[in-house]
Order: sequence, then structure tokens, then C-alpha cells
Amino acid sequence: MKVSLNLENSHSNDVTIVVDALRASTTIITALENFQTIIPVKNIEDATKLASENFAVLAGERRGAPVKGFDTGNSPVEIQNFSGEVLVLTTTNGTRILEGLKSKVLVGSFVNAKAVAEKALDIAENHIEVIMAGVNGRFAIEDFLGAGEIISHLQDQELDELALASVMASQDKIAVNEAVKNSKSAQGLYELGLGEDVDFCLKRNLYDTVPVYKNRKIRRNL
Repeated sequence: MKVSLNLENSHSNDVTIVVDALRASTTIITALENFQTIIPVKNIEDATKLASENFAVLAGERRGAPVKGFDTGNSPVEIQNFSGEVLVLTTTNGTRILEGLKSKVLVGSFVNAKAVAEKALDIAENHIEVIMAGVNGRFAIEDFLGAGEIISHLQDQELDELALASVMASQDKIAVNEAVKNSKSAQGLYELGLGEDVDFCLKRNLYDTVPVYKNRKIRRNL
């Protein structure tokens, strides 16, 4: 099985794992403990409309901050206070990537790394691609290290050089935590008073939940 790592763009028609460690992936994984369906949406206007049509909880952020008028932000900590049939979510980076993917799509991060790797191995035919969401098209160290955590559970497979580098970089948990907490993304969250989210996103294998994106909706372990 070939395993590759890419930034933002996908080349796979087999299985793709999307990683937006701070915080969309973690929020989605956590939310599926209390919601049946998540609808990821690119823009605020469509999110608001869909939430109204589906009597859904409305969550999202822009530049890390909660969107005014929404029920909650893109916070894995806060989302635990909500439940329902449907959650509509819009984020700056993670949710915008999903629509363009042509493969079977899973969502992964530190909090479900082992489970999402195992699910990918179970359903892939010959190629697992891990996509780092990044920040506005730019490399984000937290996604690289989150990808490495996932790929570390795929080490027996054929890793490309970037995938191998991410695994090597992710081996020292203390160093990884420090790097993520010092990242530009994390610093922005600290400034917004959302440091608790950063700590939560760094928990390892907290969930067995594997979000599956299909037909513009995310559901659990399909």
C-alpha cells in the first residue's frame, strides 16, 4: 500500500485522510459523539441558510474567531455542549478542501489517529493519501505533525519521503506538543482566549470515531 502526504491538493482516487489539526478535524471528530450528521460549508451565507433549513446547530469561525450570530465557534471543547441531528460547520481551511476530493474521504487528527489509519487500511485498494489543510494554502506545522501521528500507524506501508519525514518528526511527543503550541495557528488561538482548544487538539487517540465525508455530508464510521 502506497502512502503519500500532500498539502491542500489531492491526486488520489482511492482513500484520502484530511487533517486540519487546529481545529476543524478535531471539532468534527468530537462533534460526531453528539450529532448524527455534519454538513461542512464553505461560506457563511450558505451555512446560515442550511442550518435554518435543517433546524441544525450552526458552528464556525473566521480567522479563528467565532462567527457573530452562530451558536458556537469551531471549538472541539465548546462543541461538546451541543447535540442534535445535524451540525452545520464552516471554517477557514478544513471544510473548504473537502468538496474537491474525488476519493473516499476520511477526517483525521491526533485525537483519532490510530482509528483513522486502521479504517483507511481497511477500505483502501492501493493508495492512502493524507492531505494537510494548511492555512490559506500555506504549510502549517500542526497539520504536518498531525499527519505524522496518523501515518505512524501506517509505517509498515510504502511511505513517500514527505510521509516518512512527518512520521520521523512526530515521534517525540513532548517536542511535537511544544511545536504545535508555538505555531502561528496556536498563538492566534491563545490571543483569542481559546488555548484550551489547543490542549484538547493534542490529545492522542481519544476517539475511535472516524468521520466519513460523502455526498457533501459527514457521518461516522460508514
